[in-house]
Amino acid sequence: MSEKSTRLLRLKQVRSTVGRVKQQHATLRGLGLRRIGQSSELVDTPEVRGMIEKVRHLVSVEEVS
Repeated sequence: MSEKSTRLLRLKQVRSTVGRVKQQHATLRGLGLRRIGQSSELVDTPEVRGMIEKVRHLVSVEEVS
């Protein structure tokens, strides 16, 4: 893939994982998030989009230009 065709997503954890199921904890860890306010940038792939969909109520997402 060329650098120009690669889109990035910036994720930020906005809600706590306290009281959530273990699978959601693990999904956030897989996305590189551990605590509220932390952010990470990931390549926009179908796999990442699927993970975001599982925890969409805990994170905010924006595209990075």
